Amino acid sequence: MTTTAVTTVKCVVWDLDNTVWDGVLLEDGDVTLRPAVVDVIRTLDERGILHSVASRNDHDAAMAKLEEFGIAEYFLHPQINWGNKSDSVRAVAEAFNIGIDTLAFVDDQPFERDEVRFAHERVLCIDALDAEAIPGMPQMQPRFVTADSRERRHLYRADVQRQEAQDAHHGTDEEFLASLGMRFTIAPAQERDLQRAEELTVRTNQLNATGYTYSYEELDAFRRSPDHDLLVAGLEDKYGTYGKIGLALVERGTSAWTVKLLLMSCRVMSRGVGSVLLGHLIRSARDAGVTLRAEFVPTSRNRTMYVTYKFAGFREVAKNGDVSVLEHDGTHVQGFPPYMDVTVER
Repeated sequence: MTTTAVTTVKCVVWDLDNTVWDGVLLEDGDVTLRPAVVDVIRTLDERGILHSVASRNDHDAAMAKLEEFGIAEYFLHPQINWGNKSDSVRAVAEAFNIGIDTLAFVDDQPFERDEVRFAHERVLCIDALDAEAIPGMPQMQPRFVTADSRERRHLYRADVQRQEAQDAHHGTDEEFLASLGMRFTIAPAQERDLQRAEELTVRTNQLNATGYTYSYEELDAFRRSPDHDLLVAGLEDKYGTYGKIGLALVERGTSAWTVKLLLMSCRVMSRGVGSVLLGHLIRSARDAGVTLRAEFVPTSRNRTMYVTYKFAGFREVAKNGDVSVLEHDGTHVQGFPPYMDVTVER
């Protein structure tokens, strides 16, 4: 187990003029697509790395050209405007709800790269001349390519549809969530789940209660251990599957169980599912007649998980260095959200 996640790029943000294509669109009109760049985009897409755009350009003209070239589908939340590239890069991170330190930015202009680097020092800035080498960079090579990662772009496109439907919805948030027909599953991890489980610990920072990451081998040992429960959670709705979006690791003692790891994918933060997996753990401990404790290690980004524990009825009972030990009060047991069908597999 480690407490520092491996830095892996989750999204590459591309300039367009003299980067994705040769020429300046509003000057030349007949710009030429760079086939080598398209190969890079497709290679990274197959690894589950997303793509977006930060370009000073006319939005409609640039999108029309991407459509003409047949690659518009690869770019999510494109930022095509006349503002600073650093603002566009930040907007991409916010749209995906991912850390800005997980972005790479590709541009042919040193000034633009420096402007982004100055504003966001942890963004990986890459000269467009080096684009062909991008797939070989360590930051672009996730350890595993899972079924979820291969479908990541499509999963995010479905999220865009959901957001558009939510924006058009007239009514309460709970009424909108009820309209989605969400189905949440909780099940013991199987061997086939372990690659995705490792990926979740590495990729999830905001909704990871400890910030711990675990390797495939460590997770497999926990899966086989008679003293541990390793659970995975999945979610789907009328727009399709979200994939495997949650993970919990519980150490079972004779009188108390300890939640060593609890995390949820940031993609489902707005779906009201954060408490579902935790609620299941609370019920399981109550039914077993044991006390439920949980470890929490504060990071710069995971306070939401501390709030989740507090709302669920946990209080701090001990502190060991950076590790806070929380304990459930034994009385407050949250019900599952009424707008969600929850299935627990044994």
